[in-house]
Amino acid sequence: MGRIDGKICLITGASSGLGEAAARLLAAEGGHMILTDINTEKGEALAEELNQQGLEAVFLSHNVISEEDWHRVFDTLLAKHGRLDVLVNNAGGGTYNDLETLSLSEWRKIISLNLDSTFIGTQLAVKTMKENGGGSIINMSSVGGLVGSPNLVAYSAAKAGVKLFSKSAAIHCGQQGYNIRINTIHPGLIKTESGMEMASKATGMSAEDAEAAFSAMHPIGRIGQPGEIAAMVLFLASDESSFATGGEFVIDGGYTAQ
Repeated sequence: MGRIDGKICLITGASSGLGEAAARLLAAEGGHMILTDINTEKGEALAEELNQQGLEAVFLSHNVISEEDWHRVFDTLLAKHGRLDVLVNNAGGGTYNDLETLSLSEWRKIISLNLDSTFIGTQLAVKTMKENGGGSIINMSSVGGLVGSPNLVAYSAAKAGVKLFSKSAAIHCGQQGYNIRINTIHPGLIKTESGMEMASKATGMSAEDAEAAFSAMHPIGRIGQPGEIAAMVLFLASDESSFATGGEFVIDGGYTAQ
């Protein structure tokens, strides 16, 4: 307990899935949480639940493709806390399309949701953190940013972009002496609502059958749990990872080791 006591933490896409799991764990470990999402109802309910547990959390409605929304979120958190210690760029998503059926408008939407949002958030966080002694930025990529997938062409391109953007930003911050660490997390298939929906669409199977099919693709013999990704978020948010920057942390049950 208390691994990030007093750290001011902003998590996007925090209303469900990996963002929710990370929010719960970071709050339990002493983080002062700013949770954002487009799903206002679920986000407000999560913040209220955490506060009722004696933890600290506020929710802000936030569309991560909107630069105006990003500035509003940062203005609000700085007015309340005066600094930011941890940013988790978690919001993202994609659709199943191959190269020939993907429209340009859908391509741009997926790139914006995953890559543009990461750029905007990281840029604002760096400008803030460098004035307050540093911090940790955690950008959620995917195994889709490491290996290709014929039906995730835009998503894979975006998540690969997140990986190399983060490395470049990490080098910049290191060379400038900002004490800001920037790393990426690359989950495999995780048992979340969106993850299982993706698996079902990919296989044309029920969620249960799709889970079994994907489990067989992972050398460890199963798909992942949200808490396993949240544990890596906590490590990177904490001072325990003080020598880690520009890294890519793969949590995929061995999927990309094959």
